[in-house]
Amino acid sequence: MPLTPYLFFDGRCEEALEFYKKALGAEVEMLMRFKEAPEQPPPGTLAPGTENKVMHSSFRIGDTTLMASDGYAKGKPKFEGFSLSVDAKDEADAKRKFDALAEGGEITMPLGKTFFATSFGMVKDRFGVGWMVNLA
Repeated sequence: MPLTPYLFFDGRCEEALEFYKKALGAEVEMLMRFKEAPEQPPPGTLAPGTENKVMHSSFRIGDTTLMASDGYAKGKPKFEGFSLSVDAKDEADAKRKFDALAEGGEITMPLGKTFFATSFGMVKDRFGVGWMVNLA
């Protein structure tokens, strides 16, 4: 049974998808805007001007599928209590991924050698999503 992370970017989903395409080679497989939904949400549920926001998307990073949405687009998203872990194929790949994710974000553990990995680092990207870059 697969487990698929679903991320709510609270109004910045399309920006996040473009960022992950550039940083990690993400491929968007599906994207539906609120105005394209077969049924519209109840009146007052969505903030005015959100009809062009992302209601649902599905994207892949490597072999992993993730889903994302703007949610109700009412404020700043909070991503707490978890991180997404991404493997690297070599040290250059680890550095490239780490640096790309750190652009506009916050490094919480610099990329370096650990007792469990040739290269490991932790970063919160510009959206606040925690990432662990790992080269075993």
